[in-house]
Amino acid sequence: MRDLIIRNGTIVDGTGGAPFIGDVAIDGDRIVEVGKAVSGTFKREIDAKGMTVTPGWVDIHTHYDGQATWDPLLAPSSWHGVTTAIMGNCGVGFAPVRPDAHAFLIELMEGVEDIPGAALTEGIDFTWETFPEYLDALEAKPRVMDIGTHVPHAPVRAYVLGDRCNTDYQPNAAEIAEMAALVREGVEAGALGFSTSRTLLHKDLKGVHMPGTFAGSDEMLAMGLSMKGLKHGMFEMVSDHLGDDDEWMWVKGFAQETGLPVTLVATSAGAYEGNKMYNIAEEARAHGMDIRPQIAGRPTGILQGLNSNFHVFIAHPTYRAKVHDLPLAEKVAMLRRPEIRAAILSEESMIKSGPLAGGAVELLSRVFPLGETPNYEPDREQSVTGLAEAAGVSPQEMMYDLLLQDEGRELLYQPLGGYQTYNFDFFRKNMQHENVLFGLSDGGAHCGVIADAGMPTFILTYWARDRVKGEQFPLEFLVRKLTSDTARAYGLNDRGQLKPGLLADLNIIDFEKLRLFRPEAINDLPAGGKRLVQRTEGYRYTVKSGQVTFEDGRHTGALPGGLVRGGREAVILAEAAE
Repeated sequence: MRDLIIRNGTIVDGTGGAPFIGDVAIDGDRIVEVGKAVSGTFKREIDAKGMTVTPGWVDIHTHYDGQATWDPLLAPSSWHGVTTAIMGNCGVGFAPVRPDAHAFLIELMEGVEDIPGAALTEGIDFTWETFPEYLDALEAKPRVMDIGTHVPHAPVRAYVLGDRCNTDYQPNAAEIAEMAALVREGVEAGALGFSTSRTLLHKDLKGVHMPGTFAGSDEMLAMGLSMKGLKHGMFEMVSDHLGDDDEWMWVKGFAQETGLPVTLVATSAGAYEGNKMYNIAEEARAHGMDIRPQIAGRPTGILQGLNSNFHVFIAHPTYRAKVHDLPLAEKVAMLRRPEIRAAILSEESMIKSGPLAGGAVELLSRVFPLGETPNYEPDREQSVTGLAEAAGVSPQEMMYDLLLQDEGRELLYQPLGGYQTYNFDFFRKNMQHENVLFGLSDGGAHCGVIADAGMPTFILTYWARDRVKGEQFPLEFLVRKLTSDTARAYGLNDRGQLKPGLLADLNIIDFEKLRLFRPEAINDLPAGGKRLVQRTEGYRYTVKSGQVTFEDGRHTGALPGGLVRGGREAVILAEAAE
């Protein structure tokens, strides 16, 4: 008797092939048969008639580095059908680490990824120093999904250079060699690759650029070439300079010399203009290089609101003095007082840089109320400025009133980069390129201002069903990009498709009912830390390694997930390689 049969579902198998009606049979942690009218007896049967059956999502850009040490559920990603999550992105993480450097790495993570430091301090039990020891600590904890990780640049630099790691000090040849050896040690122990950040956006709590931001080409190449000769090892780089001559030359040199893959994350506005990102992908493809620009299904979105850590009035003197520290209900009551409203609207922000640098009117022309059913591709008329013009009031007045909607729970979406034209045509062009990977959900990070961990759900619902401003994508194309493409980019060839012999990681989805709710703030992190999360409905079942982990959004108690070590579990099975 086998364990589980999923019958009569519309199977979208992750290969990109057309959907078909059929059954999926599972025994243990593996798929054993896929087809029509599969025979045999099973301990459990799920009738998936009218449902869509897909592989579980493989999310390659998350930041659960700390949360994975205390939280077996890894929500919100697990709510959205993710069965494999890769962390250690953007060059930040918690290993290797010397015993006196715990606080430094926590503060760095808080500054770069907006994860509350108090939650990390209370939640993480540093039982490791080396990267292999960190992997062992991750492996010891069961969870609902599999996780894998990169060796991040910043901790490696801090381990070798100490207090000089984020200064102008340029490491000597011996120090570069020591850092490269630590990267090699981590990848040989099972890390999936190496990650680094070269963007000016990434700073610690003191406003200092993170270690590695200004590392020279000799250091960057040494980190990458440390993986030469291994059968696995992704080089992930976040950069403001994608396509610039110096950086592009050594990235191509690394890819050609090692044969290992590279994934690039653009952070400059210029990468989202014209065809720069597409051209990078096209040049890589044309020359047979495994260089993969990474893109989300929509712009990363800052969420402004009274429950967020940011809105346009957050640094107005009256707001700071009389409103900022109040609980939500008291904030709403105070903001409704006419004299408080008049005072705040008459003032200017004490912050003159960042999102407010261009002035409120320009900023608010690309800030949009989300409501209960978020629309992430709105027109200018639906912006705060557009609504204000229609109502005959100032954008600031309209913004003030919108912040008070739904008793202060309203959130307003501010897309970053790539939305000057008020449509997603740029994203559609780049999403369809064969060398482009879907990523950047940032699950576990940006707790106070961003809630993009539901990106897989957004991609399915919007790009295959709901988009009206332009062309959609076939569902089978999106499923492939979220499963087998991301899995195989990292050498995780034992998952990502519904084929016999592969891991039984699946989602059973009521596609017509699949939806995203407006993000909300919850205080469930250690030390009462707050985070913004986005809930969903429509995932009937999520199955990880043959065990049902979620039914209609509720955790079943099963914890079949573990640590994926590159070069070990990530092996192509003979029957699935054809």
